[in-house]
Amino acid sequence: MSHGLLIGAYLIAALLFIASLAGLSQQHTARRGNLFGIIGMAIAIIATLCSAQVSAGGWLILIAIIIGAAIGLRLAMKVEMTQMPELVAMLHSFVGLAAVLVGFASALELGHHLEQLQMVTHQLDQVAKFLGSTQQTQQVLHSGSSALIIHQWEIFLGIFIGAVTFTGSIVAFGKLNGRLKSAPKSLPGKHWLNLAMLIVSLILGLVYVSHGSLLALLVIMLIAFVFGYHLVSAIGGADMPVVVSMLNSYSGWAAAASGFMLGNDLLIITGALVGSSGAILSYIMCKAMNRSFVSVILGGFGVEGGTVSDAEQGEHRETTASEVAQMLSEAQRVVIAPGYGMAVAQAQYPVADITRKLRDKGVDVRFAIHPVAGRLPGHMNVLLAEAKVPYDIVFEMDEINPEFSQTDVVLVIGANDTVNPAAKQPGSPIAGMPVLEVWEARQVVVFKRSMATGYAGVQNPLFFKENTQMLFGDAKDSVEQILKALS
Repeated sequence: MSHGLLIGAYLIAALLFIASLAGLSQQHTARRGNLFGIIGMAIAIIATLCSAQVSAGGWLILIAIIIGAAIGLRLAMKVEMTQMPELVAMLHSFVGLAAVLVGFASALELGHHLEQLQMVTHQLDQVAKFLGSTQQTQQVLHSGSSALIIHQWEIFLGIFIGAVTFTGSIVAFGKLNGRLKSAPKSLPGKHWLNLAMLIVSLILGLVYVSHGSLLALLVIMLIAFVFGYHLVSAIGGADMPVVVSMLNSYSGWAAAASGFMLGNDLLIITGALVGSSGAILSYIMCKAMNRSFVSVILGGFGVEGGTVSDAEQGEHRETTASEVAQMLSEAQRVVIAPGYGMAVAQAQYPVADITRKLRDKGVDVRFAIHPVAGRLPGHMNVLLAEAKVPYDIVFEMDEINPEFSQTDVVLVIGANDTVNPAAKQPGSPIAGMPVLEVWEARQVVVFKRSMATGYAGVQNPLFFKENTQMLFGDAKDSVEQILKALS
């Protein structure tokens, strides 16, 4: 494939990636956005395989693509929707590791070319002295030296960001799937430790640029591995959605650095798109959760264990599915606040059936979506769209909060931290985080398996309020019983 044709294919792929991001910003265009992304990636892969850069070993890359696609397809078919957050975190780790490997490959190749360049430089210098054109030759050599230094810094950044993304994403994966505790792990003087690792890495980067030392690069990688682990392990479960978004941004910048190292324009564009969109999403999430992005990254907020015990809160009240059905039958305005528990129980389908049945009876039914319900932005929206819930009755937190005081019944299905009044209490681990103010409604029914705390580990005073009743059991079973009673 000619260079001009390759650039044209990359340009088309880049435009499709931009169209994909635009499509994914809306529920009704998300499917089209996914399709644009798939087509763009297919064009990018085919164009790269046909380029002169990989013509010699293209069949090896093709075999790797087939193996990777088979593994990815197998995992994608097995992964439940509730496991998507940890899957995303794990995919970020692969991007980070790829950037590290590309960085070392570029460093080895650069070292080989550097030996040849030094020989050519010496010969040019001798010729320049003989011809009397030393000044022009020095200008050419200085230009080549500047380009070499820039490339070395690209390698340093690619390896450092990639290594941080790799271990940080693995820790996020472990916290999201429960293999690691969601509580923050804080070492004494953690901020000074992070600063020290950054300074040492920068000094070693200078050593690498000055002497081309691969040992310095190796130590930088090891420090970055520890830095990524410590950075994410110090962040609590309440802020893990922001962390996943942040790691998405890191993976994008790691990919962009790989693009610079490989001289691949499309990889630079794609990495910049992913990095910038991840950073914007992280900012939006922090703003929605009333969090400082810097504070989250430097330590997080979530801690294990509530600040108030059950005994201090009082007694909770239990209800039954038939009683809830009676409440719904007598209500005029109903709001449903879904959470991660609904996703785990796969209760969105019977919830959608209840919604249709109530709306057929003239009941005003709405859905209240917290920005991080389901541990990732948009998770609940996807589940509800999957169950054919109309888009126009799904409202974001800021839109629905003023409506709770005029609501007869609120069904909190599998949500906990996102409806926790403790966020309004100074000194609480989740203090200041905006929540769905469901307690303002006339009656609240909370669907839970037990009285356990949520992912942030903070006790929820909502469970003990006078207008709240608890419906214990599997969310799907409970909703199906209510549906049966309504029928």
